[in-house]
Amino acid sequence: MGLDVVLYRLLHSGSGPRRSSSYATVQVVADPHDVLVGLLQRVRGGGRTPLLDRLDPGGELVVAVEQVPGLLAELRWLGELTVSPAEAEQVRRLVALARRCLRDHDAALRFEGD
Repeated sequence: MGLDVVLYRLLHSGSGPRRSSSYATVQVVADPHDVLVGLLQRVRGGGRTPLLDRLDPGGELVVAVEQVPGLLAELRWLGELTVSPAEAEQVRRLVALARRCLRDHDAALRFEGD
């Protein structure tokens, strides 16, 4: 079960209180080989990654743009614990995606399990 991370943007249509919203995928960091899942299993519950500890490989977690600075801190710490080039690359890609999320106030990250 991979844990893909999706950067999406909230799109608004119409005006006023009854305007509708939809989501558009901007970028995806896929985890087809369960690299992120394995890394998270090693660090889960250590107290340094409270947001990432909430991830469920079979579920979904939305991280609002306001939460991204905390996520970045957790990802930096996670990057220090990588033991393979694949893990380091996955964390690097997630950091880049989170930074991109910060540049757009109508964006969020969604961790999607299988």
